[in-house]
Amino acid sequence: MSVILKPVITEKMTDKGEKLNQFGFIVAKTANKIQIKKEVEDLYGVQVQSVNTMNYSGKRKSRNTKSGVISGKTKAFKKAIVTLAEGETIDFFSNI
Repeated sequence: MSVILKPVITEKMTDKGEKLNQFGFIVAKTANKIQIKKEVEDLYGVQVQSVNTMNYSGKRKSRNTKSGVISGKTKAFKKAIVTLAEGETIDFFSNI
């Protein structure tokens, strides 16, 4: 099973990529920093300087409908911010 599930492509992460050379990924909940570093280096052929991880818990959501209140929960996920070495970069849009 792959450790990296998908990249985070938002305005904030694009700005961090340009200014601080940091890129974000949604990763498996059981993945550790060493596994994340190894997989990013293998997939993209870059040198990783550091990895920071964050666990996000699912939030409770509810909405009103004709049949009453429907309540649920968003998914919990783990996010990794990967800092690359000087001069390295990842282009997520090269395959489009």
